[in-house]
Amino acid sequence: MHVLGIDTSCDDTGVAIVSNGRNIRSAHLSSQVELHRPYGGVVPEVASRAHANTLLPLLRQTLKDADLDARDLDGVAVTQGPGLVGCLLVGIAVAKSFAYGCGLPLVGVNHLNAHVYSAIFASEEKPVDHPHVALIVSGGHTAVYLVQSWENMVRLASTRDDAAGEAFDKVANLLNLGYPGGPVIERRAQQWAGDSIPFPRPLTGPTMAFSFSGLKTAVARYIESLPSLSDAEIDRICCSFQAAVAGSLVEKTLMAAQQHRVKTITLTGGVAANRTIRETMAKAARSNGMRLVTPPVSLCTDNGVMVAGLGTILLEKGYRAEWDMDAMP
Repeated sequence: MHVLGIDTSCDDTGVAIVSNGRNIRSAHLSSQVELHRPYGGVVPEVASRAHANTLLPLLRQTLKDADLDARDLDGVAVTQGPGLVGCLLVGIAVAKSFAYGCGLPLVGVNHLNAHVYSAIFASEEKPVDHPHVALIVSGGHTAVYLVQSWENMVRLASTRDDAAGEAFDKVANLLNLGYPGGPVIERRAQQWAGDSIPFPRPLTGPTMAFSFSGLKTAVARYIESLPSLSDAEIDRICCSFQAAVAGSLVEKTLMAAQQHRVKTITLTGGVAANRTIRETMAKAARSNGMRLVTPPVSLCTDNGVMVAGLGTILLEKGYRAEWDMDAMP
């Protein structure tokens, strides 16, 4: 079964063809980082226009690289939400037109559920167990789910304010490190091997909910207390902040896994590409007799592969979108 997947939820244009839900035939991703860098964040109107300019050429290239044409496809999957409404509508319009013109079934995919599904593309051959606990950590979302099956995911808790990736961007801005914040903070953190700043771990205690606004404020207060900001001090702040984020993510995810008595954790989303977070989570999972599954770094960010993959499962289960399907931002 060959399914075309389209994702235009935010600032990356992702198109892919996946066979049988897990074999990647072709995948392309167009990043808009350079477009948004001067603004220090994603500008919705700029992102929507970039998707409109990029999507059709990317679709043609994906079909060509897969050595397939429309007659070989069995369905079309597109991100329906959550995301930026203008960006979502571009992808949905193209997916509808393509599916209708080619006589293919169409299915709308939840963007967050697709991130959870991306764990199936991990390099290890052992399948992901059900039920399991999934942590999604990205620029716009931080949440933990109980995954009963690929079509049945229950959100257990989410962030009460900033997402983890948003906190990375805001701290990078405080340090004048540019946009996006995650990669540059990770690079600077790796250069520090000294003592850490005791930044607070937010929302400690029995709750699974996340919070990163207070941590960001603590970093801002610390920066304000310094007479000057040397390169070494920036490295120290980045390392300490990153450790605090990782510690919070691990604590809440392990709490969810233990409460629901599962032995498998999946870690997905753009911030899951962070090496420190992956290693901290893996170490904690091993110490508690659990298995951690993470997709390749290339599939942590938004992409069409995860949409095509989950779309395959939904199409096989009989899910179909109507032609008046709308975005669900």
